[in-house]
Amino acid sequence: MFTDIGGLELLTLAVLAVLIFGPDKLPKLIQDATRTIRKIREFSESAKQDIRSELGPEFKDFEFEDLNPKTFVRKQLAEHGGDDLGLKEIRESFDLRGELQEVTDVVNGKSRPAARTPSDDPGTEAPRADLTKKDGPAAPANLRKEERPVFDPDTT
Repeated sequence: MFTDIGGLELLTLAVLAVLIFGPDKLPKLIQDATRTIRKIREFSESAKQDIRSELGPEFKDFEFEDLNPKTFVRKQLAEHGGDDLGLKEIRESFDLRGELQEVTDVVNGKSRPAARTPSDDPGTEAPRADLTKKDGPAAPANLRKEERPVFDPDTT
């Protein structure tokens, strides 16, 4: 908590405390502060013990430090072998370089090897699609052939 306070800041706080409270009241103030801190620590330890006893034996290894989000995440990652909760598999399955190479090949006009089709095999004849037909999606009944449907940018 106070790890970011340097020596010069600590000395400045001590000088200010002597100036504000005076040299005769300062020792009593320090004793009161340490007594209060001690009581707060005792209270928190007894509360922790009460909670542990109420939780029962199945939570005997429960640590309150695990409730800190940083500690919790670190512990969960360590339990899963440190593989970032399965992200390693996702990274390996996603081939970014291959995808980028395909895009650059298409943009630069390089042809990629075509997939083999059944018609590539000699002796087999695959049915061919008739590309001369112009079967589009059926138009709604309330629109004429020349009309276009209303464009709604909120739905896209």
